[in-house]
Amino acid sequence: MPHLRRFRFAIETHTAMPDRTWADTCRELESLGFSTLFVPDHFDEGLGPIAAMAAAAAGTTTLNVGALVLDCDFRHPAVLARELATIDLLSEGRLEVGLGAGWKRLDYDRSGIPMDPPKVRVDRMIEHTRVLKALFAREPVTFAGEHYSIADLDGTPKPHRPGGPPILIGGGARRVLRFAGEHADIVGVNASIHSGEVDTAAARDALPDRIDDKVAWVREGAGDRFDELELNAWLAVAEVTDDAAGVGEMLGTVFEADPKDVLASPLTLVGSVAEIGDRLHERRERWGYSYVVIPGDKARDFAPVVAALSGK
Repeated sequence: MPHLRRFRFAIETHTAMPDRTWADTCRELESLGFSTLFVPDHFDEGLGPIAAMAAAAAGTTTLNVGALVLDCDFRHPAVLARELATIDLLSEGRLEVGLGAGWKRLDYDRSGIPMDPPKVRVDRMIEHTRVLKALFAREPVTFAGEHYSIADLDGTPKPHRPGGPPILIGGGARRVLRFAGEHADIVGVNASIHSGEVDTAAARDALPDRIDDKVAWVREGAGDRFDELELNAWLAVAEVTDDAAGVGEMLGTVFEADPKDVLASPLTLVGSVAEIGDRLHERRERWGYSYVVIPGDKARDFAPVVAALSGK
């Protein structure tokens, strides 16, 4: 029997609820029992993540904050480490640091930031992660890499948590997931998005047989520490409904796959509150997923699920 972590639920959103300010939205999410508020890091989506995280932490008392995920191409790690350590310090340890190699072509095209080949972006993300973690530690950092060069820099301020906040790395390819298994605290096991946009190929890469492979890659990297990891699922489709079969038929057409496989994918979550509970227990037992990220516009719909399963 694998180690079973308690369920946690996060919300990813880039804006306030329609009838709320940002501060009131954050407080409502906290009151509904969500563990974490994640803000995306895309140029065409609402609030900037650093300021939004800081404001969310300032207006709440138990809600964790994070970005899902910060694109390492957009910020130098020496600059980012200082901002993140400040949020972690001022929130008294309520920060989760999500890092990624970048995937959305539109971000690069519109900003003018070069979108390097996948290998280069992953190389940079790996160096970025190493530098960031080193700057969170006690000693001054010297680092000589292909993409970053740090000379005797003492990361300040120091985070609230000794050693720094937990690191979340998300990805869908073998190299990223093996690195995440070895170095992250939370691993987002996702679909690969090779084209730079969510398409049918990406959707099919989220089906159960592909997830089997991806979790195996995380295990390869993690070795004996696999049970210490928290596996995170970002939901592309989330719906509380009494007609899961009907939604599955519709999604099957989009995914070009068997509706049953689509509904079994850990990146979809469809059904009644009871059916959703069953699906989450099955996924935790099969793969180890315990941390679920729900789209922001579904927060109130999923509140009964959070109430029923948080801490179980």
